[in-house]
Amino acid sequence: MEFTVNCNDLSQQTSACIIVAVFTSGQLGPAAQSLDKASNGAILNLLSGPDIKGRTGETLMLHQLAGISSPRILLVGCGDDAPLSNADFRKIVSSATAALAASGISDALSTLCELTVDGRDLVEKASQHIEVSASKLYRFTLFKKEESPLQMQQLDLYGDIVDSAALAQGIEQGKAIAAGVTLCRDLGNMPANVCTPSHLANVARELASEFSALAVDVLEEKDMEELNMGALLSVARGSREDAKLITLNYQGGKQEDAPQVLVGKGVTFDSGGISIKPSAAMDEMKYDMCGAASVLGTIKAIATLQLPLNVVGIIPTTENMPDGKASKPGDVVVSMSGQSIEVLNTDAEGRLILCDALTYSARFKPARIIDIATLTGACVIALGGHATGLLANDDALANDLLSAGEATQDRAWRLPLWDEYQKQIDSNFADMGNVGGREAGTVTAACFLSRFTKEQRGAHLDIAGTAWLGGKEKGATGRPVPLLVQYLRECSQDC
Repeated sequence: MEFTVNCNDLSQQTSACIIVAVFTSGQLGPAAQSLDKASNGAILNLLSGPDIKGRTGETLMLHQLAGISSPRILLVGCGDDAPLSNADFRKIVSSATAALAASGISDALSTLCELTVDGRDLVEKASQHIEVSASKLYRFTLFKKEESPLQMQQLDLYGDIVDSAALAQGIEQGKAIAAGVTLCRDLGNMPANVCTPSHLANVARELASEFSALAVDVLEEKDMEELNMGALLSVARGSREDAKLITLNYQGGKQEDAPQVLVGKGVTFDSGGISIKPSAAMDEMKYDMCGAASVLGTIKAIATLQLPLNVVGIIPTTENMPDGKASKPGDVVVSMSGQSIEVLNTDAEGRLILCDALTYSARFKPARIIDIATLTGACVIALGGHATGLLANDDALANDLLSAGEATQDRAWRLPLWDEYQKQIDSNFADMGNVGGREAGTVTAACFLSRFTKEQRGAHLDIAGTAWLGGKEKGATGRPVPLLVQYLRECSQDC
């Protein structure tokens, strides 16, 4: 998919389709006004009829208007001609892109960046346009034999020549974020027999070969044994796939600058282990590595953007399978930190691999540390698929992440991380249990992880409800890559 800037006269454009804005007030956006004039009032005439009223996200495709070279004009409703919210702008772009995809055309020209959006300059509007359009056009066809239908090959953003530099900057920014989201979605959608821990390690190596500012290190199980990572290795025991601990080190800032550290859960298939899951929808447990995928996608995006800061991505990755050597409920394991853990439920394995990765991350002396994990079904019950669960031991970090989520509409919601919840994971036989009962399951999981980041400014993102969709729309979403990239962009300026 190609994205470019186009500043040529609208009436002479030969793109297969031109996208223009209309409003419920009966008004036309500037581009629509230009085309209406060229077509002798054809667009205003249609707007006064029953076919389109200008409601936000409403679309109508027009064909072969006299006086216009482009064979199609797509009218997109944009509400009442007031400044748009960020959410409405994204909805408008998404609706327009969906209409383009349904039409089967190969190229189009969008004038939607002319819209006024609260708090967004032209660079940000162009960036979000590209990001939303790329996401809407995404298809995972790696294993499909039949030919996929004709898809869009090019989308141009229209503006005056004085706007071309800002549009070009926004396009490059949007392309970088879209590429990170696409990588995250591709990895999540791959079947677990392909996307193994070794595959994730190879993807990390490929990224390091692509970007000079990026270095990779992969620890094998024998290396983890030497580091006493008993919690991580306890999960890997039941699998014939070797566990890996992947470290990606992006050096975009000064050598002495403390890095932002991202830790992503990489369980490439989660059967539940001995505490085996029900068979219904177990195929979706290939998505239990979406935390790892989001770290890889975020690193790809920030390396493409060449952000001036240091970031370390750490990915503990394994399968969780039942086997004669698999951990059993009641086993006690000792983590890299020296703290012992009673494994009360082998299906609460994500926190076991994360805790050793969090301890390992301390060697990088992080400014802040964020872990990302499809961790608890309780978070799905609490927040559904709309918001990522956020728990943090630092208010400033939590607020920065919430702000980044609002800016990208990849939103999070903060839950408490109070000491009162800690007692739920006490154990009679070890320093802690790996589950804390039915109540406040998302909070007690974060409490468990917090015991391994006591000296760090840390946050936990539970993406169990947001990392993928089920049902007819089944597939990875690429969240929270947009949130993380926005957070790191802001850190490169302020943190």
